[in-house]
Amino acid sequence: MSTTPLKPQTFARSSMLVACDIDGTLLERGGKIPAETVTALDLVRAAGHEVVLATGRSLVGLLPVATRLGLTEGFAVCSNGAMTVRLERGAASGYAVHDARHFDPSALISRVLGLVPGAHVGVEEIGWGWRVNALFGRGLLNGEQKQVPVADLCAVPATRVALHGPGIAQHAKALAESGVTVTPAGADWLDVTAPETNKASALERLRVHRNIRPDATVAVGDGVNDIDMLAWADRGVAMGHAPEVVRAAAREITGTIGQRGAVAVLRSLLPLNVETATLSRLAGQLAMAVHTASGPTTLRVWHEHHSEIARCDTWTLRDGVRERHGPIPSGSGATMRALELAAREAGLEYPRGDIGRRRAHWRSVHDGRGRAGFELPLHMRLDVPTSEAADGVLH
Repeated sequence: MSTTPLKPQTFARSSMLVACDIDGTLLERGGKIPAETVTALDLVRAAGHEVVLATGRSLVGLLPVATRLGLTEGFAVCSNGAMTVRLERGAASGYAVHDARHFDPSALISRVLGLVPGAHVGVEEIGWGWRVNALFGRGLLNGEQKQVPVADLCAVPATRVALHGPGIAQHAKALAESGVTVTPAGADWLDVTAPETNKASALERLRVHRNIRPDATVAVGDGVNDIDMLAWADRGVAMGHAPEVVRAAAREITGTIGQRGAVAVLRSLLPLNVETATLSRLAGQLAMAVHTASGPTTLRVWHEHHSEIARCDTWTLRDGVRERHGPIPSGSGATMRALELAAREAGLEYPRGDIGRRRAHWRSVHDGRGRAGFELPLHMRLDVPTSEAADGVLH
């Protein structure tokens, strides 16, 4: 383990899987999300890294936080690894289920009610809430609750079961003997998922699916349910306020959440030679994308039914093949004119016409699914200082 200040990594040009816990890592007590956390997440994504939220929250608890973090596309792991979803802003629900691990909860429920007769049992209902044998206290579960007979709780396979009762965590080992994965969350709470199901196993399946190298994995967390994830990652970082058992599982320790420890980790994934602090968020993301792309960079935008952009990302040429580099989060909702001005602010150049105001020369592009958009090649302007380009004037 290391408690030294985090240093920028030399692998910033390689695409990495960056797994982040939510509560106690990105989300402060009281639900506050610092603005610098969102800014750092945007820059890391613009640099071509894949940010994956990995949380013990159920799906219904994950979605609103993901939106507040600006993560409305890409993958997320929830329910302590029992579910992996693809966040899709254009989908009616905001997501599509990528993977779900179920188990038969009947033996578990019977056993726990025998050990703790008054235990509260909740079986997760994907995207809605919970079926429970007795209503849990306010704020203990994300989503709605519906009280049903115990027989109904046992009737169908479950992704996750929540158990709540005085001292129930002391029975974790006994309950795990049936093969399920039991994760304590305090003395009075247990989360149960399918055998060998946790954040680490879900992230490993996703890593393979996304064809990301094992040594290109980063994880940040602060809870007992993050231990396996921190051990799985090539670079596992525990928050400074995490319990000793969690910090012992990590290779590095960052600052506490009050010290913006997660932001320090995110910024360490960015190259030192790209200054974004003096730029607007949109210009900073464009600068980061062009500086970290492996080859010539093209900006692509897609519209829905109005002039504002629904999706904005950069593409690059790697080994002769054009591939997506990463999103420009602040480009969504912007206009093409705003992107042109932001590119100039960032000291970037692009093709322009030869007459009149010499506006940007956008080209038509298709996504292969019948949707048309526009693209604009971008490259660094080596002849103009950033301060001069920042006036936003097109010549």
